Amino acid sequence: MTEYSNREIMMNDNLLFLSMDDSFQFNCDNSLSCFNTCCRNLNQLLTPYDILRIKRRLGLSSNRFLEEFVTVHIGPRSGLPIASLRPRNEQLLCPFVEETGCSIYEDRPTSCRLYPLARGISRDRKTGRITEQFALMTESFCLGAHRAERRTVREWIVNQELLMYIQFNDLLMEMIYLKNLLRPGPLDLKERDLFILACYDIDNFRDHFKKSVVNGSRSKTGSIQESTLDEEAFLKTSLEWVKTALFGGT
Repeated sequence: MTEYSNREIMMNDNLLFLSMDDSFQFNCDNSLSCFNTCCRNLNQLLTPYDILRIKRRLGLSSNRFLEEFVTVHIGPRSGLPIASLRPRNEQLLCPFVEETGCSIYEDRPTSCRLYPLARGISRDRKTGRITEQFALMTESFCLGAHRAERRTVREWIVNQELLMYIQFNDLLMEMIYLKNLLRPGPLDLKERDLFILACYDIDNFRDHFKKSVVNGSRSKTGSIQESTLDEEAFLKTSLEWVKTALFGGT
């Protein structure tokens, strides 16, 4: 299972696999002629936590953010609804990139933070043990790879504030694993809608739960007990709900 990446389609033989304590060269700023080039030809997949951070940064509800900036398609391998950032123009430019750089830099998506690294995880079917692997991508346009500054993968994760992103994204990867194991094949339309609601439209999912409590009814979200949690905590709970309610996980 590979970490969502806007460069994933370009991952080929130009990869160097790294451990957490291996180092690599990379540094990027607006002095480079390639600055912002990686924000073109966009195929930017968004995780639930990416959406939470960006919609909050923009001061939008999750529903409004989805309407304005996101397209949803069904993943060919997972069979799950996958959210992608809608490009700005025919150059497939990120809607948030400006000449001076990323306008949402502090809340940029996971794969932007990881770059030039890609992250993959796998789970042993017998032991359940999770293995984490990183790869360094080398792309011809990127001049940042030729700078002398070196960091380990571990240092890069801390420097790019990736720990929370990885924690949430691993919850999503666990969900995909369970779905493939216990529920192979496509979801029905109602299940797709519930998945989108709980994973991507977190504000409406919270409202849906609150209404079920006020009306004294037990809807499918009735197993969630904390409707007043902060957004991160509620998202974690909603992802756990999807795993249990849709895919039979525990």
